Amino acid sequence: MINAGDLRPGNTVERNGELLQVLDFAHIKMGRGTAIVRTKFKNINTGAVTEETFRPEEKFGRARIERNPAQYLYKDGDAYVIMDSTTYDQYPLSSDVIGDAAQWLKENDELFLLQYEGRVLGVELPITTEMEVTYTEPGFKGDTATGGSKPATLETGVTVDVPLFVNQGDRIKVDTRTGRYIERV
Repeated sequence: MINAGDLRPGNTVERNGELLQVLDFAHIKMGRGTAIVRTKFKNINTGAVTEETFRPEEKFGRARIERNPAQYLYKDGDAYVIMDSTTYDQYPLSSDVIGDAAQWLKENDELFLLQYEGRVLGVELPITTEMEVTYTEPGFKGDTATGGSKPATLETGVTVDVPLFVNQGDRIKVDTRTGRYIERV
């Protein structure tokens, strides 16, 4: 069991038979009154987002999410085929389950498969990934005075802002959480 006052963004809890992920959390202390906890939940089954208020001492059941190493194999129509690296089971996952991670997936990428009671909830990517720049405008000598940036299309089709010195064909490292350029590899 976990108290409402101990909830943090990213936690997954069970309440009334539903699996809820904490998106946002605020512990609010009223002037002379008692404290309250305002949370924003995402229902993992339905995808609905709700905002609720609790007393800090209210309890929730903690959901045990299994995080298994996995590998992205290929895309089959609308499904992304993910293989669990420990059991070698293959799971065709829809783009709804994959979410925003789809824009960073390349064949044979390592990632983590998130499961709850045998049901696949989604995937978790590594924090950074290396990709090749497939298209970007050339930078011009002397254009770096302002520390500017330019758009670059990567091998998966996603577009990120890169410094002016990055050229087509370069390999770069990108943060998968924010989509920001980190460094040239």
